[in-house]
Amino acid sequence: MTENADVDEELLSIGAFAARSRLSAKALRLYDRLGLLPPARVDADTGYRYYRAAQVERARMVALLRQLDMPLARIAEVVDAGDGAARARRLDAYWAEVEARHASQRTLAGYLRGRLSGRSLEMYGKFTVETVDVPEQVVITESRHILADELPAWIGASLGRLEEGARACGGVTGAPFVVYHSEVSVESDGPAEACVPVADEAAAAWAAERGRVRGTTVRAEPAMRLARTRIAKAQVAHPQILAAFEAVEAWMREQGLTYAGPCREIYFADWDAAGPEDPVCDVAFPVAEA
Repeated sequence: MTENADVDEELLSIGAFAARSRLSAKALRLYDRLGLLPPARVDADTGYRYYRAAQVERARMVALLRQLDMPLARIAEVVDAGDGAARARRLDAYWAEVEARHASQRTLAGYLRGRLSGRSLEMYGKFTVETVDVPEQVVITESRHILADELPAWIGASLGRLEEGARACGGVTGAPFVVYHSEVSVESDGPAEACVPVADEAAAAWAAERGRVRGTTVRAEPAMRLARTRIAKAQVAHPQILAAFEAVEAWMREQGLTYAGPCREIYFADWDAAGPEDPVCDVAFPVAEA
């Protein structure tokens, strides 16, 4: 088959189509395999691919979206959306995610710039650290291995589930908190443990009967002394919160205190009702005298 034999369909060879669409032949073969841009016809004898001229617009749109570093699966969602408005909405959703990621990276770069330039003391000076004694508590808990980008959603969901379950255990008796038994980052997955203090040992029965699916447990949290600093809602975001943890650690070294347990975040305020500058969280470490 030749291109001339199908003039009425305006078929283009893969080379001609690549030139008009601004995509390489290699990219076109990949997009064909993925079902993103299949040819109009494939010659059964030679395997040559032929495209209709009407496919050029879709191909050029794919090429432009790739310049936004959009994954191919997301490109398929955009170009296959029902109409122009739907395609634009899907592009807007993707770009909002990109801008949020870039904003987080800019904040992290600023934080790291401060660390690298030796402005640690200046950063730590923003935090007031103190010690507080916490009595023994019975807590119902939910644990998960989790990466940093999943953490905010999981904290809200898990504490919500535990607070609901606490009604069967005499009610919530203290501020919910999250314990980090190992580092949680973009590469390290903890685990993290969400905890809600409850009134009495009836939590054990609730955990056994109703919390088994999510791995809910009950335990006694021993009395402890915490070194803590209080932060606003805006500071809870990563990486701002890292400075708070490091400020507490620096203060502990100055005071001659040692680690007596894993670090934690204690959420004592109504998160949804709080504004960006409202205090909502204590960043804390259990401590003991050296």
